[in-house]
Amino acid sequence: MLIVCALYHFTRFPNPAALRGPLIDLCAAQGVKGSLLLAGEGVNGTIAGTRAGIDAVLAHLRALPGCADLECKESYAADMPFGRMKVRLKREIVTMGVPDVDPKARVGHYVSAQDWNALISAPDVAVIDTRNDYEYAIGTFEGAIDPQTRSFRDFPAWWQANKDRFHNKRIAMFCTGGIRCEKSTNYLLSQGVEDVFHLKGGILKYLEDVPQDQSLWHGECFVFDGRVSVGHGLVPGQNESCGACRRAVTPQDRQHPDYEKGVCCPACVGDYSAEDRARFRERQKQMDLAAKRGESHLGG
Repeated sequence: MLIVCALYHFTRFPNPAALRGPLIDLCAAQGVKGSLLLAGEGVNGTIAGTRAGIDAVLAHLRALPGCADLECKESYAADMPFGRMKVRLKREIVTMGVPDVDPKARVGHYVSAQDWNALISAPDVAVIDTRNDYEYAIGTFEGAIDPQTRSFRDFPAWWQANKDRFHNKRIAMFCTGGIRCEKSTNYLLSQGVEDVFHLKGGILKYLEDVPQDQSLWHGECFVFDGRVSVGHGLVPGQNESCGACRRAVTPQDRQHPDYEKGVCCPACVGDYSAEDRARFRERQKQMDLAAKRGESHLGG
């Protein structure tokens, strides 16, 4: 059984490029795969490997200046959910595109998974899902508002267009692991919203800690690795990933006439050219051939 570790930490890295090489080398030596983002504001990503490999990478990261309290959320996978290891340099570790947003300065009130149900059930609380539309589509909390954003960068504009809806409301926000809420709560505070709350540890912590018979979560939670989604107890879900758009494809979607494995799903059937589809079909063919040989294929 492999450990899947979702992590993030906001801190000041004066020279994030200098951190990249040693991190790549360590992950390669430990057989750890996944994706990490480095920026001047910190580190974010998901990695997978053995217990010893994950512990080695976490120890390395926590030894970096300001990273002793690095957040991480662990779950499990029977098979390696990543094809390779990527460490990328970015301007932001989660892209909001608002220069003055600084989670190190101030964020909303953290709410534990155990206290979340009571908060979002209160009549004066508006619950906002800060994730993207394709994540919301396969699961969310009861009564949560969907901003219908294609990317997190769209969230500030959505708020400006809709903020009058939330007059005299307390705002509770959530995301997969907590990182987007660090920025979105800081942004709302900067906009004069006083009572802002967010789910500590995100949906993943809630699904781990709250029993299903007490849960206000409906559906599955999209994750950015080969498992595609997880359910209560963080067990892998029933969704697969579209080979074209990478959205989650439900069992019902896979019965739809617009679904073609590795090529398109009902959500993206009109988004790609004939040349793109031909390329996707060839990639799927090579993946199927590799699977028959008992090999992995990086295109997957």
